[in-house]
Formats: sequence, structure tokens, C-alpha cells
Amino acid sequence: MNTITKLLACLIISITFSNLQAQTKAQDSLQKEKVNSKISLLEKERAKIEDNEKALLKLKIEKINERLDAKEITAEEAENLKKEEAQTAVLNIQNRTEIIDKKIALLQRNGYGDYPYGDYDSEDDLFIFRIGGGDDEKNESLIYLGKKSKDKPRKYDRRTTTDIVFAFGLNNALIEGQDLEDSPYKLGGSGFLELGYAWKTRIFENTNFWRLKYGFSFQWNKLKIKDNNYLVNTNGDISLQEYPIDADKVKFRTTNLVIPMHLEFGPSKKIEKEDYFRYSTVKQLKVGLGGYAGLNLGNMQKIKYKDDGEREKDKQRDQFEVSEFVYGLSGYVALGDVALYVKYDLNPLFKNQVVDQNNISVGLRFDMD
Repeated sequence: MNTITKLLACLIISITFSNLQAQTKAQDSLQKEKVNSKISLLEKERAKIEDNEKALLKLKIEKINERLDAKEITAEEAENLKKEEAQTAVLNIQNRTEIIDKKIALLQRNGYGDYPYGDYDSEDDLFIFRIGGGDDEKNESLIYLGKKSKDKPRKYDRRTTTDIVFAFGLNNALIEGQDLEDSPYKLGGSGFLELGYAWKTRIFENTNFWRLKYGFSFQWNKLKIKDNNYLVNTNGDISLQEYPIDADKVKFRTTNLVIPMHLEFGPSKKIEKEDYFRYSTVKQLKVGLGGYAGLNLGNMQKIKYKDDGEREKDKQRDQFEVSEFVYGLSGYVALGDVALYVKYDLNPLFKNQVVDQNNISVGLRFDMD
């Protein structure tokens, strides 16, 4: 089950990045063709400017001569009008040529890359990936992958936002009949790491007090075993035993892929503009309560020791009967950009464990807006 899950995860990631790279290359090629085509059209337009202005000046002079013939104006007035129109034509040629040259320079300088500005056709689209920022657009980072229609209006109300999830901290296990300080795992050397992606959706139409936060995360939970003990699998029963020789370090790690879901609540600030509005939770109190469920992707025990003065390392992969289905409770409290984060596995660490123990983690979470 673990091998299949890991292969599927690797396959999905590989396909996703391969498709993204192929799409990016195709978009780059198409981008260059469109920019070159646009520059060619601008150069042709620039070449016609002088002829167009001269033709327009000729028509204006003919009308002035007609007014002179009809004795609507004097010869002196006609001459002055012709000079004014000639000067206007010269300035028009100069200004229009400068505008074309600046457009070409802008396209040559910025049009070939992932640049958010420029004189693009209105039918071109810009694909935008937003990182962070939450409800406040001022704090969000944008990655531009194409071109955007300059006529596309800003979305009036954006109820769902996204964030990268990153958390780390201390990790240990709650063991039946023991206090945490009596745990066989070192408090200082045991830790956890979480990396994922989350969506946050406003639940109600006219208030942002209640939000639903959900997504997917990879969790790495590490336990550093003390007192020269190590985990032993005896016919499926997992227990701690003393290592035959003095070990420098013994660590056990599990890797999980989970789907977290939290009910987040707290005050918000409403930002209203002429063509859009947003709810901002920046520097506001945020509380999230919920849980997670998912699959274990693998486990490993690593033992470091010395043999005849040489440093050795023994890695035992997927040799322990960990719970394949993981689930638990989690929550966070934040006042600003960083949250205090707690998660607790309701599933037992091992399927057949001599002593009941459940993983628990406490640390910091960095996906707050």
C-alpha cells in the first residue's frame, strides 16, 4: 500500500510539472510570435504616418483655397492657416512616430518575458497564480504566466483565497499511563514539518467572521528515541528494546499525506473601493479548529553508530506496522502572520503496539494573512 501510494504521488507530481513545463514552452513560443507580429505591424504603421499626414494636409489646404476663392478669407489669412496646418502636420508626424517607437521599444524590452504590462491585444489572456495575500490584495504576490486582457475587470468579490502552508515545531507521542516528560522520545530532538496548499472560503455572503480553510499537506513526524533504545518489529508487534551496542542516534520518521479542514473565525476589516471590495484579516485575531485525514506514505528508522571507529548508518524503511490511515484533531491561534499550531493523531502510531501511543505536535504555522 505504501509503495503504491508513493508511486502514485510521484507520478502525479511528475505529470503536473511536465505539463506545466510543456505549457510554459508553448506559451513562450506563442508569446514571441505574437510580439514579433505586433512589432511588424507597428513598423508598417510608422512607415505610413508621413504619407497619411501629407495627404490630410493636402485636403486641408484645398479647403483653405476654396474658402479663399469664395472670398471668405483674405490671402494673408489663407497663408497663415496653411502655415498652421503644415506645422500641425509636422508635429503629428513627430509625435505619432515617437509613440510607435516607444511601443516597439516597450515590446522589445518586456514583451518576450512574463511581464504584466505592455501593449497587448485585448483578446489575449493572462494566467495568474496568486501566492499569499489572503483577503488583502495589497499583500499578495503574483506570478504572471501569460498575457492579460486589459479590458478584463477586477473581480468584485473574491470569496476564496489561497495560501502556501508551512509549519514546524516539536513532536512527541502521548503514551498511555505516562506523562510527557517520561516519554521514551527526546523532547528536544523530536520534531515535525508540514508543507501544503490551502484554500480559504468565506461561508456567509455578508460577513467574513466565519471561514472554511481546507487543502492538502505533507506531514513529516520525527521521534528521537532516547536511552539507547530502538524500535523492534516482532511478528507485527512493535516495541522498544535496547540496542545491542552504543548508538549515537536513533530516529524514527513517518511521512503522511493528509487533507486538513478547519473552521476559522475572527474579526475582519472590510475594504471597499469603487469597483470591488475585500475582507482583510491582516493583524486580526484568527482561530481555527478542525482536523485532518489521509494516508501514510512511508516510515523509516535511522540508527547511527560506530563500528571499529568508523561511523555507520542503518536505515530500516517501511519495516514497522504503522497505521496506514491517519486522522486527527488540529487547531491554531494567530494574531498577525504567525500562528501557534497544535495537531494530535487520533489513530495509533502503530497497528499492533505494546503500549498505546499517539503522535502529538506543537509548533508555528506560517500561512496566516
